Amino acid sequence: MSSPLLAEATRIAREFDYPAAQVQRGVAEYIRQSNEGLAQENTTLSQIPTFVTAVPNGTEKGLYLAVDLGGTNFRVCSVQLHGDTTFSLTQSKIMIPRELMASGTSKDLFTFLARQIEAFLRIHHNEHFEAHKRRRREGKGEEELFDLGFTFSFPVRQNGINSGTLIRWTKGFNIPDAVGHDVCALLQSAIDDLDLPVRVAALVNDTVGTLMARSYTSPGETGTLLGAIFGTGTNGAYVEKIENISKLQHMKDAHFDTTTGEMIINAEWGSFDNQLSVLPNTVYDRDLDADSNNPGIQMFEKRVSGMFLGEILRRTLLALHKNPDVGIFKSASKASLSSDALLYRQWGLDTSLLSAVEADKSPDMIDIKTALKDHLNIENASNEDCEAVKILTHAIGKRAARLSAVAIAAVLIHTGKLQTDDIVDVGVDGSVVEFYPNFEDHLRTALREITEVGLAGEKKVRIGISKDGSGVGAALIALVASKDQTLRNPRE
Repeated sequence: MSSPLLAEATRIAREFDYPAAQVQRGVAEYIRQSNEGLAQENTTLSQIPTFVTAVPNGTEKGLYLAVDLGGTNFRVCSVQLHGDTTFSLTQSKIMIPRELMASGTSKDLFTFLARQIEAFLRIHHNEHFEAHKRRRREGKGEEELFDLGFTFSFPVRQNGINSGTLIRWTKGFNIPDAVGHDVCALLQSAIDDLDLPVRVAALVNDTVGTLMARSYTSPGETGTLLGAIFGTGTNGAYVEKIENISKLQHMKDAHFDTTTGEMIINAEWGSFDNQLSVLPNTVYDRDLDADSNNPGIQMFEKRVSGMFLGEILRRTLLALHKNPDVGIFKSASKASLSSDALLYRQWGLDTSLLSAVEADKSPDMIDIKTALKDHLNIENASNEDCEAVKILTHAIGKRAARLSAVAIAAVLIHTGKLQTDDIVDVGVDGSVVEFYPNFEDHLRTALREITEVGLAGEKKVRIGISKDGSGVGAALIALVASKDQTLRNPRE
């Protein structure tokens, strides 16, 4: 007979069950919300047109720059595309000073970014950089510019491949005077002030970059349909028929190439079902949301992504610890569970703990004990404590994977790609999908349970890790953009 602790852990774990019938309901509602987002603005599922109208096939060549402002680090890289599905990447990474993230002006931030681009060019492409400076001094006219893809992982309203206004900051940034402004223009202005041979050719969402990078490197004839990120956050971008994006007709300033008949849509699926009509909602989800800095939004992301899974687990463990009838970690030292202990601290538990717990197959659960010590400073956890942690971890991670299947399946069904005999290629990136044990297995199990996918459809889905969407993908989008703008700036 199981102990009161394990019985209670199992009871809580069952609250995270997400059975096939609920998955099916989720898929139907996702498709409904996605169609709504293609037709109008200000919907739960944003379905943002990216104005990227072609995916690569691996034969593209050239040298392109990419920068990535996605969080606390800023990355600058140059990408040499070899034209045979391979590439070479040179990059540098710098931490953004905290004062520029929240208290500075947009000019302070973008000048800092432009200076990093200048330093990168001096170190890695100095010959080109100096030649450009020389031609400028000698008044030799139009010189060849580096086309740059700007990965900007914050919500923007895009109205062209190289322009988009910032809707709001997330991830700890708060620079009010940038909101409502074109972030490409802000970066270009800072670049021009430093007289750099760089043109901001494309505004890139990291998920779109994931799709592009996968399409360049993936094997086979068909391009990649979907790029999905399951990491700190979650999002997806997919190839849509332009005729289905009816809201484009109302976008007065929109300009894009129509020749392919397709456009990549950035779903912004982290906000799927903010109204909670179909998403599961435990007391732990509700409390996490209420205590977050953006209550009521990104509800799908708060159940799926790495930023939140550790916090969900922490809240379940705290409930067990505070329950006088079961009390987890009773054998732990008092110091590790004092009132200021990590177990009591919001965001005190990193999602990498869940990966370590899920991976531990040893009978004495030594890796779980080590992980609890490393992450929560809990020493002397008993085997029973570890078993309870394992039960909860498994339930939370499995639910995240099954929810992920909802979004992927909805895109597969909506685009009709499963109706053909072709393999459907999906590029994924992010720490959860890459490192969380059995994540893809749970996801695929859920896909098979969906009526319109089934075993035959799931077998057609090829899921591949797409590394470096914000670098290679951004470079590829800059390439697409440079072709679109050849009249303005002839290139060799």
